[in-house]
Amino acid sequence: MTHAHGKYADFEGLREQAVALRRSGLSRRQIRDRLHVDNNDILNRLLQGEPAPEWTKRPNAKDDLRARARELRLQGWTYDRIQVELGCSKSSISLWVRDLPRPERRDPTEQAKLAARKRWEHELAVRDEQRRRTKEAAALEIEAMSDRDLFIAGVALYWAEGAKDKPYDRRENVLFVNSDPGVIGLYLAWLHLLGVEPERIRYRVMIHMTADVEGAKRYWADLVGVETACFQKTTIKKHNPKTVRKNVGEAYHGCLVIRVSQGAELYRRIEGWWAGMLSGITRRPASGKV
Repeated sequence: MTHAHGKYADFEGLREQAVALRRSGLSRRQIRDRLHVDNNDILNRLLQGEPAPEWTKRPNAKDDLRARARELRLQGWTYDRIQVELGCSKSSISLWVRDLPRPERRDPTEQAKLAARKRWEHELAVRDEQRRRTKEAAALEIEAMSDRDLFIAGVALYWAEGAKDKPYDRRENVLFVNSDPGVIGLYLAWLHLLGVEPERIRYRVMIHMTADVEGAKRYWADLVGVETACFQKTTIKKHNPKTVRKNVGEAYHGCLVIRVSQGAELYRRIEGWWAGMLSGITRRPASGKV
C-alpha cells in the first residue's frame, strides 16, 4: 500500500479506507491491523467523527448517571445543581453534556430561590432522620406493659378522650370516641383488663357523608375483630360547604364510637380512679426525673 512506503503520504486515500472499514463494523484494532497504522494519533485523525460500532461499546456503570445528567442539563440545570442531585464530579458532568447547548442564564433572584429551596429540602431530610431516630430510641425505653401500667394508662386515656358527666347532665355512660387505631387498641385492651364482657361492648362508626362509609365499617370491624353486622347504625356527619376538610382520602375511616352497656357502675369507678390519681400526685415527692 502507498502509506507503507511513504508512511501515510496518501492521507486522504487512507482515510477513505479507514472510514469504509469503520462503517462496515470493524473495531479500531481491526482497522489498525488491516491498514498497518501503528500511530494512534494518525488513527484518531483517520477515524475522526466516525462513531464506534455498537458491538464494541462496553457496558458502563455510569451510563444511567450520564443519561440523567443530560436530561437535567436539557432542563436548564447548572453543573452545581446536577452535581448535588447526582453526587458525581463536575468534570464527569462536563464531559457528558459538553455537546449540549448551555442553558439560559437565570435571574439571580430565581437562582437564589432555587438554592434556598435545595438547602431547605436537605434540611427537611436531616430533620426527618433525626425525628425517626428519636422516636425509635424512645420506643425502646418502653418495655412490656404490666397490668398496672395498662390500668393507669387506660384511666388517663378515658378521662382525656371519653365521655364525662356534667353536674347539670348526669348520664354516667362509658362512651369513647377516637379515630386513631392505636388508641382504640389500647382502650379495648384496658376494657378487657377490667373484665368487661365482649357482649357488653357496642360499636358504631361516625363518619363524614362524602367518605366511604361501608369501607370504614369494614376497616373498624377488622381492627376490633367483629362482623360489620354487629355495628350499630352509622352516624353520618353532614358536609359544610364553607369548611375545607383535610381528613380525606383512603386513609380516612372516620371515628369509632365504643359504648359499654350498663356502664353506670364502671363510669363511677373510672371517675373515682381518676380522682385517686390526682390525689396520688399531691402525695408524691417531686424527683424531677422521668
